[in-house]
Amino acid sequence: MKLRLKIALWLESIRRKNLKVLHPLQQLFWESTLRCNVHCLHCGSDCIASVETPDMPAEDFLHVIDTEVTPHVDPHKVLIIISGGEPLMRKDLAEIGRALYQRGYPWGMVTNGVALTEKKFRELRQAGLRSITISCDGLEQDHIWLRQHPLAFEGATRAIKLCAADPRLTWDVVTCANQRNIDHLPAIREMLWNLGVRDWRVFGIDPMGRAATNPELILTDDQFHYLMDFIVAEREAGRHVSYSCEGYLGSYEGRVRDHLYLCAAGISVASILIDGSISACTSIRGKYYQGNIYRDSFWDVWENGFKNYRDRTWMKQMEPCKDCKAFKYCEGNGMHLRREDGSLMLCHLHRLGQTK
Repeated sequence: MKLRLKIALWLESIRRKNLKVLHPLQQLFWESTLRCNVHCLHCGSDCIASVETPDMPAEDFLHVIDTEVTPHVDPHKVLIIISGGEPLMRKDLAEIGRALYQRGYPWGMVTNGVALTEKKFRELRQAGLRSITISCDGLEQDHIWLRQHPLAFEGATRAIKLCAADPRLTWDVVTCANQRNIDHLPAIREMLWNLGVRDWRVFGIDPMGRAATNPELILTDDQFHYLMDFIVAEREAGRHVSYSCEGYLGSYEGRVRDHLYLCAAGISVASILIDGSISACTSIRGKYYQGNIYRDSFWDVWENGFKNYRDRTWMKQMEPCKDCKAFKYCEGNGMHLRREDGSLMLCHLHRLGQTK
């Protein structure tokens, strides 16, 4: 590892330590619904909750905002991200967004775009929609295959065009790389850039939820290496392509993202799940939930809970972290990659052959 990168990682570890002490709430995810209009092969859900699970009433979420969050934060500095399921399944989405906007909170959403018509887009923008992330997982047939909906590609590309025509909106596109689309990345980039995309994030698919039993969805180590090299080349060519926030990447740190690795779960990121559970990223396993808004004070949990997020030395007791020299930079990888028993599903550094 180059000296310059070592120094940068050391400074980042100091910043991370201070951030844990301060733990400023900067992003709050709300799992507003489990309903969805597609059936993704890689859905990261535990696949336990039924689609019959009712949506959380908007008034319950807003009550937490009003009584537990607003008294302690500057609303303008907390981004609320409405997720699902598919948030556009909620007929009251614009109403909820407007209520957040009136309270001073910037808000955004993650969508597959299938239900995002021009009329709905205008309605959401008028309700204060600040940011949007659209999922587009490849060329037409690959995207339809992964999303399992015949109109998935049409919906995603329509949503992209709507966003591209709005210069004041913050937005990006995310693509889940898999064995079926990995060789098409240059063509996907060309397609997205022609549609007006200028901010593209590429994810790997983790072996959880529906993806746990479908090896075609998981990149091989060689393919993962190729993905890193592809992103480096794109960035060197001046295009804003980045890898997802997950995973410490060794010698690729500083080259495939705008920032060095940090799992911000429980440090600056929290979530309220469909049943009221208080967590960090919405894909983290149930064992690591910290409370529930229907019985606990959200702010008390945020201030005094999340201990196993902010002190991750417990991960050092397990393989492969036990003897890893990179632990001081990685701190056990992302919380969402920890199984119920605490073991690690996937080590990015190991995939890159940089663990020695």
